[in-house]
Amino acid sequence: MEKQTERPAAAPHDLILEGRSHLTVTGVRRVLRCDADGAAIETADCLLTLSGAEISVTALDLERGEAKLSGRFDAFEYAEARTPGGLLRRLLR
Repeated sequence: MEKQTERPAAAPHDLILEGRSHLTVTGVRRVLRCDADGAAIETADCLLTLSGAEISVTALDLERGEAKLSGRFDAFEYAEARTPGGLLRRLLR
């Protein structure tokens, strides 16, 4: 009999915004992009896109899964994480 492998539960993530200028994100896998106008952060279950002004990463600890950013944050947007394997694999799910 074959053992079915369970997918590990996605690590939770939190956003802690202080005064609209200091942001801590937990559950971070990697920072895909960060420039003065925004950032894109991959978490275990989604893609988080930030927009604003003068945004920069002030600390990044991928072992703990934590990123600290500063700047002026205007918007946060979540998108579904991409499924590995391309379009065909997503269609056949």
